[in-house]
Amino acid sequence: MNVILSIKPVFADAILSGEKKVEFRKTLFKKNVDKVFIYSTSPVKKITGYFTYNDIVKNSPQKLWEQFGELGFINEIDFFKYFENRETGFSICIDSINEFPKGIDPFEKLDSFVPPQSFRYCGDITG
Repeated sequence: MNVILSIKPVFADAILSGEKKVEFRKTLFKKNVDKVFIYSTSPVKKITGYFTYNDIVKNSPQKLWEQFGELGFINEIDFFKYFENRETGFSICIDSINEFPKGIDPFEKLDSFVPPQSFRYCGDITG
């Protein structure tokens, strides 16, 4: 099982370049996931790659910031705005990264694709 995450282009690019080493999330998938496909949102609107992860840490936003803030490619104000009114959050620790140089158009590749608000389960879309 895999997932597609909607990620703003600036953060998607930072993941693919290796600058962003963790992905912060308010909610998380419940199933075991092998690949996390990166859907780079508007104006890109393509799946630009995928990553695997080696750990997911659940904690308070304050603790996540203390542990992972320097790895998340986000400033402190925007981080705490994102987690506003949340008691817990998640840090997905990125392991390996695979970029699709041309990107994959999910509107052509996947039936009835709607960009996920957070994430969407999927099969392997690279084949």
